[in-house]
Amino acid sequence: MRPSSLSGTTARPDIAESLAEAIFSGRYAPGDLIPRELDLCETYGVSRSTVRSVLQNLVSAGLLVRISGQGTRVRELTQWHMLDPRVTEWMARYAEPNPRFQREIYAFRVAVEPFVAYLAATAATATDLLAIEQAYDGMTRSLETPDHCWEGRSHDDYDVAFHEAIFAATHNVVWTQLSHVLRPTITVLVQRSNQSADELADSMERHRKVMEAIRLRQPERAQACALAVLERTGQDLGIAESPTNLPSLSPLGGATPDGR
Repeated sequence: MRPSSLSGTTARPDIAESLAEAIFSGRYAPGDLIPRELDLCETYGVSRSTVRSVLQNLVSAGLLVRISGQGTRVRELTQWHMLDPRVTEWMARYAEPNPRFQREIYAFRVAVEPFVAYLAATAATATDLLAIEQAYDGMTRSLETPDHCWEGRSHDDYDVAFHEAIFAATHNVVWTQLSHVLRPTITVLVQRSNQSADELADSMERHRKVMEAIRLRQPERAQACALAVLERTGQDLGIAESPTNLPSLSPLGGATPDGR
């Protein structure tokens, strides 16, 4: 089937976006063959060179592998380049709720975010604190509106901005850049963990404690409070394992917040 026409003009879709949606939504599962090049040419009304270019981009993102004599298959999840901005954006945009996705993103956040909060509590400037406080204020004010939006941004947007501001407050270029790369994956968990009013109220109090610990320059407390935020996230996502049982970074090899 060819793409639909609008006002008599054939709309040419983004083939990479269409294939990414099919992969992340599960229509093409790991190990599945995607349609042949000639079939894709027919479906999208484009040249074979265009299709090959698109497929090569998806190969370079780790989503596909081309096998001589067989065709093009979807690769296993472990082979996807999750830190590629294209992949994280596609995941945030198209992925269906996937327990494995959620748990692995969650485990990564548990590993790094308490440590990042620790660093932020030692390095945050007045400007950093203002950014964290403004994001928190946006979270609070958005909950007072029927649609959970305030000044054109949703509660989830402010929640993600809160975490990004903490990464930025480390004043470490790698952590700061990593927060930008991870933004879509953080967004996935935020959108799927913010549920009932009671859960949101509890989550907000936990976020407030992180902010206060950073403001008071209490790194160990900031680390423990950040872990408590993620504990709430895990509960809301239905992840049974306690975050204290997952690996996490510790400053200078010191103990994690649960004393390990």
